[in-house]
Amino acid sequence: MTRLRLMFRSTAVRLSALYILLFAICAAFLVVYVTAMSERILAQQTRENLVQEVADIQRSYERGGLNGMLRLMERRARQPGANLYVVAGPNGEILAGNVASLQPGVLDEQGWTRFPFAYKPFSEAGAEREHMAIANVVVMENGLRVMVGRDLGEPGRFRGIVRRALMLALTIMGIGALFIWFGIGRNALKRIDRMSAASQKIMAGDLSQRLPVGRSGDEFDRLSESLNAMLGRIEKLNEGLRQVSDNIAHDLKTPLTRLRNKAADALGDEEPESRRVALEGIIAESDQLIRTFNALLMISRVEAGSIAAEMSEVDLSAISADSCELYEPVAEEAGLKLATAIEPGVRVKGNRELIGQAIFNLLDNAIKYGGEGKGAGEIRLVLRLEDGSPRLSVCDSGPGVPEDKRHEVTKRFVRLDASRSKPGTGLGLSLVEAVMDLHGGSLRLSATHPERENAPGLTATMVFPSFRP
Repeated sequence: MTRLRLMFRSTAVRLSALYILLFAICAAFLVVYVTAMSERILAQQTRENLVQEVADIQRSYERGGLNGMLRLMERRARQPGANLYVVAGPNGEILAGNVASLQPGVLDEQGWTRFPFAYKPFSEAGAEREHMAIANVVVMENGLRVMVGRDLGEPGRFRGIVRRALMLALTIMGIGALFIWFGIGRNALKRIDRMSAASQKIMAGDLSQRLPVGRSGDEFDRLSESLNAMLGRIEKLNEGLRQVSDNIAHDLKTPLTRLRNKAADALGDEEPESRRVALEGIIAESDQLIRTFNALLMISRVEAGSIAAEMSEVDLSAISADSCELYEPVAEEAGLKLATAIEPGVRVKGNRELIGQAIFNLLDNAIKYGGEGKGAGEIRLVLRLEDGSPRLSVCDSGPGVPEDKRHEVTKRFVRLDASRSKPGTGLGLSLVEAVMDLHGGSLRLSATHPERENAPGLTATMVFPSFRP
């Protein structure tokens, strides 16, 4: 009973019940309409048949007189399903025909009888069953009255057959509809139960669970796909939050400890010059912490999509050229050459500041690590269109990143430099990936020189979606 109550609360079951109710109303209207139309058609055909019969009898009377008319009526009266034929005198007495008796007053007026009348055939003269008919009465020149009628039992039987056939068909369809309705309800309830079970696991903390998706592609599947995409996004954000919490505790503990120790040293140092140097170190450490938190806030804003409304059409070629111009002195100071191959006129839809920051991060990483490999000395920025999709690559010839670690370096605070000997927070590639996700693109990492073992280098490629102004 509980399952039935749950089933009747289902929207699909209620909609099915409403459909069945509306179908039943339409079916009842159809039965009434078809029956009425059948009666109307039969009545029209009966009247046309009787009019033709009267015309034939009048022609036979004109050609063969009374005897010719009686022979015609006798011949037709013997046929199966014959009409009613009556010849009566001026006083209404029946002289000939296939009717034993008539309801009084039927032959009094010429033309169609106003209402169906009762009669008895010769074959059932003593029976109590009463037959009903309609007729057309014609008064001849000599005063004879000729009646041609039609028994209403056959149209009535036909009408009953039609009604019973329709009712039987509708009954079968109704029973089938009830079974289908019940099946639809059970199927919908099963799918909802599976979705509820998955939701319970998700609410219990297992964000790796997903709602079941079938192959029908109906509204349940579309809803499940949308919710699964949302769950994937939530899982990714939660995973990022967990990693941030762990990494903040690990990576920020050391600079905070250094900051505290330097403050303690400065407090206990009586030499003004030493104290000034210690305070400058504290300021430098504080600036680095501020930059770290600013980067975290920027990544959070980008991942939350709060900057998506600030997107517009931008010139990616101009942004790339400006970035290279700014970083060229930095590269020269590090003993590296910054080469460019920028295809002009490449435009994308995006946020100019975020795209510029992402390019800065890639160039900064390339300068930091690109001069360590054997034969290193050049950094290249390449912008080109490939199959209509803008691709911006920053290539170096440094030690590169092992293939099994490439998916790790885009996580927050992850650095392959375990000793932390180089400046940085481990947030550069994380920000680049977040920016590309916001722009509907992707960040791809690959080896610059796969043939080299010691210094394969790293190529970071920002792949933007196709854009048509």
